[in-house]
Amino acid sequence: MNRTVLYILFSLCISAGCLKAEDGSRLWLRAEKTASAQVKANRKSPAVTVAIEELKTQWKGAPVQLNIHRNKELRELGKDGYIISGDKQAGITIQSGSDIGLLYGAYHLLRLQETQNDNGVLQVEESPAYDLRLLNHWDNLNGTVERGYAGYSIWKWDELPAKISPRYKEYARANASIGINGTVLNNVNASPDILTGNYLQKVKVIADILRPYGIKVYLSVNFSSPKILGGLSGSDPLDPGVQRWWRNKVGEIYRLIPDFGGFLVKANSEGQPGPQDYGRTHADGANMLADALKPYGGIVMWRAFVYNPTHEDRAKQAYQEFIPLDGKFRDNVIVQVKNGPIDFQPREPFSPLFGAMKHTALMPELQITQEYLGFSNHLVFLAPQWKEFFESDTYCNGEGSTVAKTTDGTLFSHPVSAIAGVANIGQDTNWCGHHFAQANWYAFGRLAWNHRLTADEIADEWLRMTFTRDEAFVIPVKEMMLDSWGAAVNYMMPLGLHHIFAWDHHYGPEPWCDIPGARPDWLPKYYHNACEEGIGFDRTTGGSDAVSQYHAPLKEYFNDIATCPEDLLLWFHHVPWDHPMKNGRTLWDELCYRYDTGVQQVREFQKIWDRMENYIDGDRFRHVQSRLKIHARDAVWWKDACLLYFQTYSGRPIPYDIERPVHELDDLKKIKLDLRHHN
Repeated sequence: MNRTVLYILFSLCISAGCLKAEDGSRLWLRAEKTASAQVKANRKSPAVTVAIEELKTQWKGAPVQLNIHRNKELRELGKDGYIISGDKQAGITIQSGSDIGLLYGAYHLLRLQETQNDNGVLQVEESPAYDLRLLNHWDNLNGTVERGYAGYSIWKWDELPAKISPRYKEYARANASIGINGTVLNNVNASPDILTGNYLQKVKVIADILRPYGIKVYLSVNFSSPKILGGLSGSDPLDPGVQRWWRNKVGEIYRLIPDFGGFLVKANSEGQPGPQDYGRTHADGANMLADALKPYGGIVMWRAFVYNPTHEDRAKQAYQEFIPLDGKFRDNVIVQVKNGPIDFQPREPFSPLFGAMKHTALMPELQITQEYLGFSNHLVFLAPQWKEFFESDTYCNGEGSTVAKTTDGTLFSHPVSAIAGVANIGQDTNWCGHHFAQANWYAFGRLAWNHRLTADEIADEWLRMTFTRDEAFVIPVKEMMLDSWGAAVNYMMPLGLHHIFAWDHHYGPEPWCDIPGARPDWLPKYYHNACEEGIGFDRTTGGSDAVSQYHAPLKEYFNDIATCPEDLLLWFHHVPWDHPMKNGRTLWDELCYRYDTGVQQVREFQKIWDRMENYIDGDRFRHVQSRLKIHARDAVWWKDACLLYFQTYSGRPIPYDIERPVHELDDLKKIKLDLRHHN
């Protein structure tokens, strides 16, 4: 064999094809369990046993001592907080006031090791920003997942309780590693059957598996359960018989699951039953359930996602329904509010409820699953979006009253603080459909624990743990991740455009959509209002007056077209096509350039990824490469559909120095996707 052949073989062996094939099933927990570390603890418990096992098999440093103490310093950190001290050579001590805190500390230590941030003396002190950090599964009892793009539900209800999937434990491990401590097992559009004795036995099995990892189970409940399951004449929350039914049902649950977390409720929204069916308020309904749960320490998470067919601006409705109820909820009720006032759009202003309800605990609801961001086909890292949300200033108590501070207990004192993320998890081998969609699950957990972390820090951690610590890979791919959300906004709905998706799914564009007899607020034209004069939704004091739901000076800031942030311009204003933008372009030209920029950004993502072939295994490389091809085609589809359609109103040419449309508008209007299998 000559030297040329040997050189070729050597080159092949260092390529991605010769790296160990990976399928993504290990998520960011890829450390080989080949260590034999010395680990001791001063207490025993199932959670401590898990912590010891994780460290013994993965920690490659000096002995580790796990100690539960009740001193003042640890009490101030709370039951989930911990202190790590020592160094890798001499020995490490992890201290906490609870066994779960020790488990979180163990995962933190391993994260430092796997990201190469464990050198030198360690002195780490951590406590979570939110008490409750929950995943919301929109999983149905038949195995389908609403807004799920990674296969069927991981909860195999037809097999439980007799057969237990090994994925339940892996799920618990992944969540505990990023500090998630609660999971709502079923869809907010809840089937009453989840409360039957048969299903509660199945829920108990899951709860038993998750418990050693510090994770409580919660259930979404159907408000009409007393009528449907109990045979009552109705489900009026002020009916003593209904109240008794709920008390009995809650008692049954806690006898099976002593640490059950509580209920999540979607009521009087999108056709779901609720207290308003009986002339009662959201507070009446939530308080009835809260009273039943109170003796056991359970909570009610009552969703504020409500909108009804009225002439009022949809963006205003949650505020209008809930502000009059501020201070009327029990102290074990938390109102769960989506980050924006519409519905998980690619970019929204924060919901005006944040900062407005000062006497009621609010919990943000973020969407990890990419319902409006290309499903599991588009690479969109959401930490930058969530950071924008957390850091938005509500001005409710003056400057610096960020959304984060209004919900994490900093500004308003409530018995418990909480945050929820709508999960993107399914039965797909890689859990999330797209390898990079795992990063959003990871980012949610890290930000729920510490919303002061930067998107850069989170992306850096995740890349090093999930792929490789090679800087030649991490630096360019991290830049791609950090740019990806902005790119999606550009090629989908820049400058504050929103909800111009196709009918019956939220994947592709259909700004022309017009369904006879459909509710106006289900149609894109309701939101973009394109006409010969201009485009955008007028929410100023001269329009729907949604700006008045924000505190000063935000109201004035959004109301004035000269000071309104251009990224939200068309959210708050109907703007003439020739309106001058800050960079000197007209609105029409800027819209065109934004769409084109989004397309070019995704093309650049393809180039970046193609250069990474030699740094990771071939299977994951090819999977992401294939998805980026879909991503790039979709970006062009969005750009062409929107610009060609809006051009019929603007009557202006697309600037000649940007990429030409490759589709005909009439052809685009004929595209009909059947994506019902995703729901």
